Amino acid sequence: MAWGEETASQKIEHLGLMFGALAASPAGIVKGRGVLPSQLTFGLLIFPGVWDWYLQWREQRRGFYTKWEEDMLMVAQALTRAEVCWIRQHPELLRNVRPIDGLIAPEEIEFASRDWHGASDAFHRHAANRSKEVQRVMRVHCDPFEPIMVILEADSPLAEYRKITDEILKRMPNEGHYPRPAAEAVRSFLTLRLGLHLGLRQKKLRQLRVCPRGHFPTSERRLEDMKCGELRWSDRERGWEVLIPSVAFKNSGSSFFGQKPFRLILPDLLDLYKYLDVYIERHRGVLLAGAKDPGTLFVKTVKTTSTEAAYDSTTFYEAWRTVIQRYGIYNPYTGRGAIQGLLPHGPHNVRDILATHILKQTGSYEQASYAIQDTPDVVQQHYGRFLPQDKAALAAKILHQVWEAA
Repeated sequence: MAWGEETASQKIEHLGLMFGALAASPAGIVKGRGVLPSQLTFGLLIFPGVWDWYLQWREQRRGFYTKWEEDMLMVAQALTRAEVCWIRQHPELLRNVRPIDGLIAPEEIEFASRDWHGASDAFHRHAANRSKEVQRVMRVHCDPFEPIMVILEADSPLAEYRKITDEILKRMPNEGHYPRPAAEAVRSFLTLRLGLHLGLRQKKLRQLRVCPRGHFPTSERRLEDMKCGELRWSDRERGWEVLIPSVAFKNSGSSFFGQKPFRLILPDLLDLYKYLDVYIERHRGVLLAGAKDPGTLFVKTVKTTSTEAAYDSTTFYEAWRTVIQRYGIYNPYTGRGAIQGLLPHGPHNVRDILATHILKQTGSYEQASYAIQDTPDVVQQHYGRFLPQDKAALAAKILHQVWEAA
């Protein structure tokens, strides 16, 4: 089992919530289990009663099971999988485990001390069965498509979303009078434009490095070591090129990459190159304001209260959400904002828009998968709900050509 740094951080947070619930007082607002902090140990994680209590606790608080509980059970299975799991390799974790009334019986601890691997196998089977039970009854707690549903239901989702970039240009501040607001507006414009052209997950987009024209680009081997991509000028193609090694992607082993890097020449459409050039040459420096350059294309506005120029996952999400609130959501009182009915959202939704747009235009899961560097199976699983009503229309369009020709 090998987790990346951010995935590991997420799992630690989830397990922290679990231990927190176990330790919380039953009489408090959390209504926890009241386990003594001295009894909290990773050795507890192979006992079914502990997980059953936690799942029941979460279900009682929310009222139903969600994908979150299924994901937690997948973590439990990963930690106890045969041969490769972490818990199975550390039987010493059992030393601090004590019986807990209603959760862990003395005979369970005795069995685990005699046969640690057998106890791990038994729990792994239990977690797999519980996962199937949760899958049957879980509900969608929050529809991830809700904020952009007005976009996805349009005939051309990409054209609809592009209205936001048009709104940014329409309200662009004068650079001579307002250099920093102008730089922030150009950054907002390019963030959305590159998100729409590249279809990257937010991590790859915010970590995208930049090599100005005339500079020697970073080697592919170096980018592989850093696990990030780079925007650089290609003299051969006479255009801005994005190169990202396949190992930098979450699904690097998928059939999409075939162990080859992601390489794309950005199209010089609707003044994209013009704004890239001025951003790299002038605006980016205004935003940095003399602070240490992280080397990424997109940098935060450096202020006295915020001297760190590099985005992290939280600040990049908030920056995107702010752009949507400022330029995307229509305000009937001011008349500003591009799209009525749009709700605040983050950069992850751009992939939804691209995949849905191509599905609506072509009906092809395979072509939609190319836009977001994924596989047709994943696209069908996530976006199939937007296609059924359009399948008939796509087929009819081809068949109608015969009648029109007649």
